[in-house]
Amino acid sequence: MQDILIVVDMQNDFIDGALGTAEAVEIVPRVAEKIRGFNGKVLFTRDTHPENYLETQEGRKLPVVHCVKGTPGWEIRPELMALCRTEPIDKPTFGSTRLGEVLLGLNTLDPIGSVTLIGLCTDICVISNALLVKAFLPEVPVFVDAACCAGVTPASHQNALEAMKVCQIQVVNE
Repeated sequence: MQDILIVVDMQNDFIDGALGTAEAVEIVPRVAEKIRGFNGKVLFTRDTHPENYLETQEGRKLPVVHCVKGTPGWEIRPELMALCRTEPIDKPTFGSTRLGEVLLGLNTLDPIGSVTLIGLCTDICVISNALLVKAFLPEVPVFVDAACCAGVTPASHQNALEAMKVCQIQVVNE
């Protein structure tokens, strides 16, 4: 059995860039510590948008240019990227079906015992991917470490954690 840690969108634009928050900056050391101490496979996701982001449905509803491929804001925070052992999974929107497919493949090779998610933003991409993991692997326990996540606001972070609990995603605070 293998355990999986998914590091969601720990990119410069979400930490201290276009959509950054003080809470996102605050979790960076805890995220690094969690990755270093994790006994299992670590996967990173990377929000990835084209230059015409504002012309997309997401861009029209969230009109802040961010995570445009190849820009400094798109890059995963350097101290975290240094801990990445596989190519990040680029995702064009909140949830990543590619992530689900990768997990299914890993589960076929060696059954997955648990999946833990950490990262940004709790209320958008973390919750989207946690629910997606639950859909792809319904019998695998899914955890979210609240201490290693931050939302758009503290209130929306808390709301997302409560919503995940209702969907049988186990919220821990390690």
